[in-house]
Amino acid sequence: MRLGAIYRGEECLLPRVWDAVSAWERTRGLLGRPQLKTGEGMLIRKCGMVHTLGMGYALDLAFIDKAGRVRKLVRGLAPARMAGSLAACATLEMAPGTLDAIGLHPGDHLDWREVAA
Repeated sequence: MRLGAIYRGEECLLPRVWDAVSAWERTRGLLGRPQLKTGEGMLIRKCGMVHTLGMGYALDLAFIDKAGRVRKLVRGLAPARMAGSLAACATLEMAPGTLDAIGLHPGDHLDWREVAA
């Protein structure tokens, strides 16, 4: 998994975001991993739908299209639930409360940039 950050223009919204690169990383996502902390996230490309089956914590989600635009936001998706967007080709998973804390809105353009680990 590659480590990077999520930007809106030149504003860094999330300084620690893991990019799930391989098919296995995308399939596993956050399953079996500790809850994300403030400023952390996981970007899952080629993914317009996620679930929280088997997870013990909720997630904030941003569904992103191929142009990098936020198409849909989901706040506090509880365990054992599903959410998705037909227009999305990537999903950004974050700790609950992150969407409001960073002020993300549908239509915002996001950019993932790799950083040194």
